[in-house]
Amino acid sequence: MAKVNLINKRGKLTIITGPMFAGKNEELLRQIHRAQYGQKEILIFRSSLDNHHSVTDKISAIIISKSKEIEEQLKKRPRSEIIFVDGLHFFDQKIVKTLNKLTKEGYSVVAAGLDQDFRGKPFENTAFLLALAEKIIKLTSICRVCYQEANMTQRLINKRPVLTSDPVILIGSGEIYEARCRACHVISKLETKVEAKISWT
Repeated sequence: MAKVNLINKRGKLTIITGPMFAGKNEELLRQIHRAQYGQKEILIFRSSLDNHHSVTDKISAIIISKSKEIEEQLKKRPRSEIIFVDGLHFFDQKIVKTLNKLTKEGYSVVAAGLDQDFRGKPFENTAFLLALAEKIIKLTSICRVCYQEANMTQRLINKRPVLTSDPVILIGSGEIYEARCRACHVISKLETKVEAKISWT
């Protein structure tokens, strides 16, 4: 099958981001349906680390473990025009170089992922791609404490904030995560002194 000629096409990178429960996957699905309605040849990717229920379960997403697999799949589907990536923050750091390269080659790329981890620190993949993107769709949720606009993700174990030393990636949904505004977001610090104690402030 002949490859689509992308020489005269200008690629575009769109990043959909925000905290959990902000509707990132729903927006990604809306963009996918729009592309399908426009008769575009598309490829949809999802990280193998993302094993909880996803909106992209409803469509034929290709599950991959490494960024390089995107280009390998493109060789099998040479007529692809638009590339969708779900769970951007789960991928290895090479995802930044890969998506930037494909955009330069003329592909349209739409990727969705968290912008901050549970500690409020930026996910590097998302942060770099936000700087490179032509279009950014920044979504917010509703804080589960004060019900104001929320832009952060709170991780809870037994309804208490976890430690900053906890793993950055921990798959889960409403049972351990909730959206919070900046004022209501809390993380716990472990003081490593002779009399170590945990502060829940």
